[in-house]
Amino acid sequence: MLSTDDLVLIVTTTLVCTLIVIGGGVVLLRVTRGAPILVKLTIVLVAAVAAVVVSTVAAAGEMFLGSHELIVVIWIVGVSAVVSTASAWFVLHRTVRQATAGLVSSARQIAVGGVVAPLASGWQEFDRVAIELADTAEKLSAARAEVERLESARRQFFAWISHDLRTPLSGIRALAEALEDGMAPNPGEYVTLIRTKVDTVDRMVDDLFELSKIDGGTLALHPQTVSLLDLVSDAVIDVSADAAARGVRITHDGIEGCQLRADPRELTRAISNVLSNGVRHAPEGSVVTVSATVAGDGHLVLSVRDAGEGVAEEDLGRLFETGWRADAARSSDPARGATPGAGLGLAIVRGIAEAHGGSVRAARERDGFRLDLVLPATAVDRATAG
Repeated sequence: MLSTDDLVLIVTTTLVCTLIVIGGGVVLLRVTRGAPILVKLTIVLVAAVAAVVVSTVAAAGEMFLGSHELIVVIWIVGVSAVVSTASAWFVLHRTVRQATAGLVSSARQIAVGGVVAPLASGWQEFDRVAIELADTAEKLSAARAEVERLESARRQFFAWISHDLRTPLSGIRALAEALEDGMAPNPGEYVTLIRTKVDTVDRMVDDLFELSKIDGGTLALHPQTVSLLDLVSDAVIDVSADAAARGVRITHDGIEGCQLRADPRELTRAISNVLSNGVRHAPEGSVVTVSATVAGDGHLVLSVRDAGEGVAEEDLGRLFETGWRADAARSSDPARGATPGAGLGLAIVRGIAEAHGGSVRAARERDGFRLDLVLPATAVDRATAG
């Protein structure tokens, strides 16, 4: 049986030898900091096995074994160490190479826009990276598709803007040339037409400027407590000329007594745009109704209903996109008495509503079409609003 002194000596020798070998391994890892992971794993493996071998041989030498017994121990430990190290290195080399090759392949596919599936390598850490890569690939693919859609919408939008601006400008040029050449039978009427077309261009440019503030996050609101009836009345005045030209009557229901915290100028603009949209697409001689209700969560829902066909169900989600139109002539159809525009009105409505902490939505109804502004409400008279 080992004495206490012998046991202390063996433990001390083992600790010293192990610390020396492991310390050398740590130094080597620092020197090879930029080396491949397989090299680092090999250093760790060799250091661990070498620590056992050196400690065993040192302890055996201190046990006063005979030369024959010591050589036997060295051979046993040495052969076992070499075989174990080689086997472990082979397994590490094979599995690590496969795992890293799979990750590299996935990264290359992602770089060219591909979508990858997570690989099961058997290494928990590598598998987590593979899952993250697959998730990132899906998000990047969705982002690329969205960018392509927005880029396509941007090109279409600028094409429409160019067309919509060119139409009144061409008219202004033709009228001005007629006046200049003395070919206008009624110069006063021509001047009035020029002024009307200039007003159209001015509204389009104003819409573009408003939308640029919304998209750029520079739209400054000056909220105050306002009466919804006052806002709707001002909006009705803005669209009254177009409504009268098409014989459309505007009525209201449930807006008396409703108050909310909002920027009166911007919210009036939003209501005017929604009303203008309703008047433009309502059948001649029909009625457009403005109503207000208070939802269960305290939000004020301002609805504008018209008897028009609206847009298809699949296009409802695009109705408030910048420049989107159900058809190429949606915003400038003189035959229907519409005021030409750039297809920005409802996009501006959405921006103003969201700036107030609200939202917009659209829905087809059995007898027409409805656009809603959902706005936070304070001090609302529920009896009259509901």
